[in-house]
Amino acid sequence: MSAQAVHHTAMTLNDQLPALQILVTFIAAPLVVMFGSLRLAWPIAFAASAISFVIAVMLLSQVIDGSIISYHMGGWAPPLGIEYRVDAANAFVLVLVTAISTLVLPYARVSIAAEVPEKHHALFYTAFLLCLTGLLGVTITGDAFNVFVFLEISSLSTYVLIAQGANRDRRALTASYDYLIMGTIGATFFVIGLGFLYMATGTLNMADIADRIADQGANRTVRMAFAFIVVGIGLKVAMYPLHLWLPNAYTFAPSAITAFLAATATKVAIYVLLRFMFSVFQPSFLFEFYTLDFIILPFAIIAMFLSSFVAIFQTDFKRMLAYSSIAQIGYILLGISLLTETGLTAAIVHLFNHGITKAALFMAVGAYVLRAKGSFYDEIEGLGRRMPWTSAAVVVGGLSLIGVPGTAGFVSKWVLVQGALEKGWWPVALLIVASSLLAVIYVWRVVEVLYMKPTPADSDVREAPMSMLIPIWIAALACIWFGFNAEMTLSAAQAAALSLLVGSAGMMN
Repeated sequence: MSAQAVHHTAMTLNDQLPALQILVTFIAAPLVVMFGSLRLAWPIAFAASAISFVIAVMLLSQVIDGSIISYHMGGWAPPLGIEYRVDAANAFVLVLVTAISTLVLPYARVSIAAEVPEKHHALFYTAFLLCLTGLLGVTITGDAFNVFVFLEISSLSTYVLIAQGANRDRRALTASYDYLIMGTIGATFFVIGLGFLYMATGTLNMADIADRIADQGANRTVRMAFAFIVVGIGLKVAMYPLHLWLPNAYTFAPSAITAFLAATATKVAIYVLLRFMFSVFQPSFLFEFYTLDFIILPFAIIAMFLSSFVAIFQTDFKRMLAYSSIAQIGYILLGISLLTETGLTAAIVHLFNHGITKAALFMAVGAYVLRAKGSFYDEIEGLGRRMPWTSAAVVVGGLSLIGVPGTAGFVSKWVLVQGALEKGWWPVALLIVASSLLAVIYVWRVVEVLYMKPTPADSDVREAPMSMLIPIWIAALACIWFGFNAEMTLSAAQAAALSLLVGSAGMMN
């Protein structure tokens, strides 16, 4: 695949899209604080997110053919200056993150009003925009230290957002604190790894680092950098067994935040892992040290099964979905471990498909929390009849989670099985199918609770408001749409996989 780097020097709006991708939400955050008392907090946040989504789609359309956009901040050329670099891989992730945020914000308006005190709303939307800015910055930057800076912006705002769930359950404070400790350890490991890389190369530009370490495969400093970066980002990814922060964070955070984080935060962390593994360290480096075969692959398979088993025995719908997320991350890491074009394509398309699936399911859980005041199974018994539209969306999301044909989840699992068979790993292909059968059990438990249990006689629960139902159903219909029309996501994922496998070849012009 030929990669054409486009260096923008002209001052047209189209040329400034990489910078605007970050600036729109970054500037909107303080505006929300300034005008929060004027009830403009939500409109500003939504407008910024929607504009970011449009920019992300425009960027993806420019790089889907394999070209690369290299944007030099302040006109300073890399490696001295900071570079924003857009290719098919990160443009695909940018679209996912901005699409989910734009979908969650209309949903959040009612949900947050019920779960967060009104006096905190302006600051809540400010933290949301800062979190979004951080996630977008991590994804688009071509500077390794910038990744750390944006990672911390998103993480610090995430801790605040999770803690906002304390109004409904005080355990949100403990969950936020646990995540803060684990996240700080992860960030420390990551920045130590970057320090080792800088020692070995004297540069922080990722493409430049890749060129300089290409001939240093036996360098122990580079090996240490790789180890620290994988562990540090592994914590952010919630890679088994570094996942302990995730169940409580997802369970006790406000419903809208759980939906947003489950669909975006771990996916961006996986992108960072991919970027460092394939663009910075190069596949040949991975082959040499067998990191994927002997560390990530076994833990991915363990996560697929153990987390699914734990999910089966949960009594809280929200917590069950949290453990399911750890299992689904296992599928993505398994696809990466195959180290083939098909495997990487499966990982990237599952990253997208799982994002929209979990967005639909967690938003539906938020509707139950709003109406039934909880997400425990005994609190949502019989709500399939009281909340038919919400419950139908849960069924659709559940089918996608299992990987039933006709849903987005099936497409990515099918490509993953193909990738395993291509490599001759038929036992792994069987394990993928077997772990999917475990998903049938925990999804069926929810369906049974919703539709086969009687509704309490004194229940006055009614359907969720339309402002919540529309985003829920957009996500649910997306699960079906991308199940039947997989060509768009698969072609984008394949282009992303190719751009990663090419490594840094031809990146520095």
